[in-house]
Amino acid sequence: MDDRNLMQNLLLLEKGGCDLYMHGAVESANQSVLSAFRNAYDDSLSMQGEIFSKMTEKGWYAPKQVEQQKVDTLKQQYSQMK
Repeated sequence: MDDRNLMQNLLLLEKGGCDLYMHGAVESANQSVLSAFRNAYDDSLSMQGEIFSKMTEKGWYAPKQVEQQKVDTLKQQYSQMK
């Protein structure tokens, strides 16, 4: 396993952790539990961002650029749903 594969796996794990913590926060029964999940979510989200940045620096993760016209079309569609 090379560094790139290791980082890809770490990124997937952190994304999964973020998802679990977010759901835990939504389902929290009291403020104490909510706070614990929020803190864990924030930490996990921060780590995910660091991994993403490092992978982007190395050219291992290149998000696709979306045309502005597509963004504008989606904005218009969602604004009409209100």
